[in-house]
Amino acid sequence: MTDTTIFQDKTAVYYTLGCKLNFSETSTIGRIFQEAGIRTARKGEKADVCVVNTCSVTEVADKKCRQAIHRLVKNHPGAFVIVTGCYAQLKPDQVANIPGVDIVIGAEQKGDILSYLGNLEKKESGQSFTVKTKDIRSFAPSCSRGDRTRYFLKVQDGCNYYCTYCTIPIARGRSRNGSIESLVKQAENAAKEGGKEIVITGVNIGDFGHTTNESFLDLLKALDQVKGIERYRISSIEPDLLTDEIIDFCAQSRAFMPHFHIPLQSGSDDVLKLMHRHYNRALFADKIHRIKEKMPNAFIGVDVIVGTRGETEEYFEDSYQFIDSLDLTQLHVFSYSERPGTKALQIDHVVTPQEKHQRSQRLLEWSDQRTQAFYAKHIGQEMDVLLEKPKSGMPFHGFTENYIRIEISDKTGLEDNTIVKVKLGEFNEDKTALTATLVK
Repeated sequence: MTDTTIFQDKTAVYYTLGCKLNFSETSTIGRIFQEAGIRTARKGEKADVCVVNTCSVTEVADKKCRQAIHRLVKNHPGAFVIVTGCYAQLKPDQVANIPGVDIVIGAEQKGDILSYLGNLEKKESGQSFTVKTKDIRSFAPSCSRGDRTRYFLKVQDGCNYYCTYCTIPIARGRSRNGSIESLVKQAENAAKEGGKEIVITGVNIGDFGHTTNESFLDLLKALDQVKGIERYRISSIEPDLLTDEIIDFCAQSRAFMPHFHIPLQSGSDDVLKLMHRHYNRALFADKIHRIKEKMPNAFIGVDVIVGTRGETEEYFEDSYQFIDSLDLTQLHVFSYSERPGTKALQIDHVVTPQEKHQRSQRLLEWSDQRTQAFYAKHIGQEMDVLLEKPKSGMPFHGFTENYIRIEISDKTGLEDNTIVKVKLGEFNEDKTALTATLVK
């Protein structure tokens, strides 16, 4: 049992890089610290503890992690610095040697982070607490909102898919999950705290059930019964794991929103084979068509990687034309980054940085046009919106059921974390949202 008296009246700052799962886990670490007596430092206050939750999806991500660590060490002199996350798991010794870092916490140790803090005394060099990937077994639960309106419920961790470009299975270990019973209890607790929307997160959430002999569909059905939670969103699900039954259930469910995020990565079957993805584009297209058949107004976001090894100009053009043929709403475009230890390094044909940039820009422009067209189609409609707390001087904003961002200038009588009916107006100035007025 950790003696928490040494943590009383200590302050902490948190910095998160990467995915929604990381933000959820950082928020949970913050809650653990708060219960132990470590409060979040106020703006401008020097912290006693700094926590950096890292990402390692690209080489750029690694660089941003190092920069964040250096910045926190400089801004909070003498603070006890904790680094966790994927970069910490993959390169623990490298991270531990960064000046100012005290401890590096791996994926297996993250859930028991307090026991590694000691008395918060700094030593001459950083210590690393990690295990090999094969020994990562534990599932650290997380259902937190931090400073956001919506909650993030971690249902699964790790991945059994070894795509040639990806280090996530090495950083997070094999697929594992919490039980449906435990996850429903976390959702019920979120409802008791006043939460109305939950985003279901994980590394490969469609793979849910390996460690409990349950299914992702059964999890969705159970969560749909939780009173008080009015909205669920599925953060990201692999196309080969997005079954017709899941799509059909979401279409008729009480609380699951018409909003999907599905990684495609490439619209070229040849590149998908090089990536060792578990589907072809015919399967992907079938999923998009079924979603639109059941939920015509569904928002569909898609991940695409450009410039991966082996992606010739012809393959990219093939991919672009396939994407253009689908009824998609938005693309999240990533430039391929070479990661040590991945099988992609064995593939011939390296795409130049200039060509990666050109391909990325072309897809981003396509995405902007599609998103704006999707928004424009809804102008004049009345829709329900969950309001989120605005930053100082900014209008209230929120999202419709199908993830259209709206802004309301008149703040009179408005409160965050409430669902209101609005009429959607024209675009705001930078075309990132639609203006809206309350329906009385």
